[in-house]
Amino acid sequence: MSDPVSRPMKYPYTFSAQIAQFPIKHYFKHSWLYRYYFIAVGISIPLFYKIGKLANSPENVAKWAESKRKEHAEHH
Repeated sequence: MSDPVSRPMKYPYTFSAQIAQFPIKHYFKHSWLYRYYFIAVGISIPLFYKIGKLANSPENVAKWAESKRKEHAEHH
């Protein structure tokens, strides 16, 4: 059985080694983008869910189908 690695590679060649050595704590501490990303996602998900529900409501689908039917009748 091999011993655990005591020091990281100078250059992580594999994708999993690159992920393991990524300094995520540093980026969360020093970059506003990483800090506010999760806040923005948390706010956006309910907003997009609500927009999707409104766009796919039965009334809106019927209204859209009627408008497409009229548009198709104009061209033929």
